[in-house]
Amino acid sequence: MSTVPSESVEWLEQLGFAVEDEALWLRALTHGSYGANDDYERLEFLGDRVLGLTIADWLYSRSSAPEGKLSQRLNALVSRATCARIARRIDLADHIRLGKQARDDGGAQSTNILGDVMEALLGASFRQSGFAATAAVIKGLWAEEMDGDTGTIKHPKSALQEWAAGNQRQPPRYELVDRSGPDHAARFTVRVSVKNVGDAEATASNKQEAERLAAKAFMDEFG
Repeated sequence: MSTVPSESVEWLEQLGFAVEDEALWLRALTHGSYGANDDYERLEFLGDRVLGLTIADWLYSRSSAPEGKLSQRLNALVSRATCARIARRIDLADHIRLGKQARDDGGAQSTNILGDVMEALLGASFRQSGFAATAAVIKGLWAEEMDGDTGTIKHPKSALQEWAAGNQRQPPRYELVDRSGPDHAARFTVRVSVKNVGDAEATASNKQEAERLAAKAFMDEFG
């Protein structure tokens, strides 16, 4: 039976994870392209919920902000982009098991894959060590994001929506104009337009991020 490489076990333990059931952690680090019988997707599903509850409770405990502001920060702090940013900070890419083609195509640096595996690790931790231990690891890994301005600045799509309404314009229209690359390293190009004003385009590794960047580009030019 396959085991987690010793360097990956050491890396996980340095992050604060307790590695006991190696099959569980191996699954968390395995992408579907690797050809194994099981991959990280179910653990990602679980880790996403553990992360959301941890961050929500953390925000509630340290802030008296109203529900709308808390939700804005929560959505930003648990987003795939934030998960991927933390994954890059801890060198997660070095430990993901990818098929050769996926790795050659840049899958190890894909925001989608990095974000998903980051959540899968949290799912594995929850299954093995429970909520309290996993929440403690999350607070260590997310401390920089929590103490920074992640989610404190209005989301570009919300800002554009409010700008259009305030200027008596029609609501912004988002259109997917191009999708390229393999599924594990896809690139999405989105155009946002406001009638009688103009449009802007942006490309990213997922549609939501492309929409965000397009809205930001529009506001930079027309806002």
